[in-house]
Amino acid sequence: MQNKYLLIYREIADKIQAGTFKAGEKLPSEHELVQTYSTSRETIRKALNQLAQNGYIQKVQGKGSIVLDTQKFDFPVSGLVSFKELADNLGESHKTYVEKLALIEPDDFLQTQLHALPQEGIWEVHRVREIENERIILDKDFFKQMYVEKLTEEICRNSIYDYIENELHMMISFAKKEITVGEPTDEDRKYLDLEGFSNIVVVKNYVYFDDASLFQYTESRHRPDRFKFVDFARRSSV
Repeated sequence: MQNKYLLIYREIADKIQAGTFKAGEKLPSEHELVQTYSTSRETIRKALNQLAQNGYIQKVQGKGSIVLDTQKFDFPVSGLVSFKELADNLGESHKTYVEKLALIEPDDFLQTQLHALPQEGIWEVHRVREIENERIILDKDFFKQMYVEKLTEEICRNSIYDYIENELHMMISFAKKEITVGEPTDEDRKYLDLEGFSNIVVVKNYVYFDDASLFQYTESRHRPDRFKFVDFARRSSV
C-alpha cells in the first residue's frame, strides 16, 4: 500500500493545480490538516515537505505554508520520478509497451557510461510511453545486473523503480541529467508518433543509490510538444 503522506501530497498538489488553493494563499494549518486527513502531525509534515521540495508551497516560519504559482510546472528537471508516477500525477491515460528486454554485455559506450566491466551483465530495456493514445516517449534504459538481478516484462510495464524500492528494498537517491535537442533517429520514427516533428528532446540520466553506487543509465527521448522541462531551485543557506 502506498505511504499515506504521498496520498495526501498528491491530493493537495491536485488541489493547487486545479486552483482550489490559489497562488499566494496559505494552506490550512498543520493542526487543521491533521484533523482533515485523520493522521499524525509527522505524516502531514512529510507531505508538506514533499510539496515544498516540488515547488508547490513555500514554508514560512510563523506564517505557515504559502501556495506558489505552479502553472509552468510540467516535467521537473531536478526531480527523480518514474513515468508511471508522472503520468498518474498528470491524470492522463497512459500505457507502456516493452519493445526490448535483454541481458547483454556492455559495449565500449556502455562501459564508459555505467563504469562497467566488459563481461558485466547489463539489462537493456526499451519502452515506448503512450499518453492519450499518442506514443510520445522512447525510454532506453540500462541497469547493472549486479544490483538488479532479475527483470521481467511485467515489471518493466509497471514500474522498475517501484520494483527496486518496494521489492528489492534499495533506496534510489539522485541522478545526474543532461538534456539535448537533436534530429529524430530512424528508431525514434519507428516507435513514436512524430509526423510533423523534426526535433526530439533527449534526456540522459545517470542514476545512483543512496550509497552513491551508479546502477542505471537512461536515454529518454521525448516528442517536444507535450512537455515543458522546468526546474524549481532553492538557494541553500550559506
